[in-house]
Amino acid sequence: MSLPPLVEPAAELTVEEVRRYSRHIIIPDVGMVGQKRLKNAKVLCVGAGGLGSPTLMYLAAAGVGTLGIVEFDTVDESNLQRQIIHGQSDIGRSKAQSAADSVREINPLVNINIHETRLDNSNVMELFSQYDLIVDGTDNFATRYMVNDACVLLNKPYIWGSIYRFDGQASVFWSEYGPCYRCLYPEPPPPGMVPSCAEGGVLGVLCASIGSIQVNEAIKVLTGIGEPLVGSLMVYDALEMTYRKIKVRKDPNCAICSDHPTVTGLIDYEYFCGSVSEEAKDAIVDSTISVRQLEDMLQARDRGETDFLLVDVREPNEFDIVRIPGSVLIPKNEFLMGNALEGMPQDKPIVLHCKVGGRSAEVLAVVKGAGFSDAVHVGGGVLAWVSQIEPDKPTY
Repeated sequence: MSLPPLVEPAAELTVEEVRRYSRHIIIPDVGMVGQKRLKNAKVLCVGAGGLGSPTLMYLAAAGVGTLGIVEFDTVDESNLQRQIIHGQSDIGRSKAQSAADSVREINPLVNINIHETRLDNSNVMELFSQYDLIVDGTDNFATRYMVNDACVLLNKPYIWGSIYRFDGQASVFWSEYGPCYRCLYPEPPPPGMVPSCAEGGVLGVLCASIGSIQVNEAIKVLTGIGEPLVGSLMVYDALEMTYRKIKVRKDPNCAICSDHPTVTGLIDYEYFCGSVSEEAKDAIVDSTISVRQLEDMLQARDRGETDFLLVDVREPNEFDIVRIPGSVLIPKNEFLMGNALEGMPQDKPIVLHCKVGGRSAEVLAVVKGAGFSDAVHVGGGVLAWVSQIEPDKPTY
């Protein structure tokens, strides 16, 4: 479905701009008018990480006149495998500032607005209202639903992308012409069901594949060329090297974009998505220990003063990167399937941990539900252990 151009063309291009964008201008579908539309466009990129990196770089190179960057995080060494807008010297710096510097190096003609803040209900509407189009580079469901709802309420097109391991998805959600994100995913998955990239990993170059699709769709929407992915979901499998285009229809009963919406404003998205289940929240009450307490327990066990089973519920590849001494690996899924419960000791406490605490909280609920009332989990997980106990070990 062809759509009218989102923005009006700028008054003119300078000689320098004509030289810079000449390979665009000689494309008949883009031409001088299309490039002027890009110059006049204001695009906000939510996140300057894996998807935000290629998105910002190619939007800048394409000549989008104003780019906004919403990012509150700092550059970590583990980011550099995929977040190519940052470099070694940027480790520890603000991602927003680092990304802005890279964009300026790519195209000094672009205006850059830096929003060093965590996007939430208090600022999303005001920020989004300043831009023509929103490109989402986030990696959590709560933010995606918030971005979608804000875009629907403001009638902004929403260029969405998602990545995990070797798989990627992309679409354009624009309720004026087609479905929104809630039409595709009316409800978030159960807590812990879909691992994040930090837990499950992602092939670095996959970010470039999906990010470039997002930029391609943004250019089409801004200039009114081609047929944007409105009403379509593009699914990419990097291992099989296949693209599939799936039709997505507008849900007549959608909670926010239907004729009779039940969501008419921003909601509590953390509660709606639930980082952990209610069962896990109940289980961790008075059953959470710190890594300092675990260190004391391990030392007491070495002295023969106590005994307990320390269980790491992460995946084998994570266990290979870094582990807490004395732990045994039993992945979370083994507990969810019930296979691991038979091997749990009845005569000594069970201590569970994962990367940061979310998965171990879910397992704790399963273990307690099976009758192991003296089980606990480690708040902060292995990352807290490395930070506070063994800082020479690697993190991920």
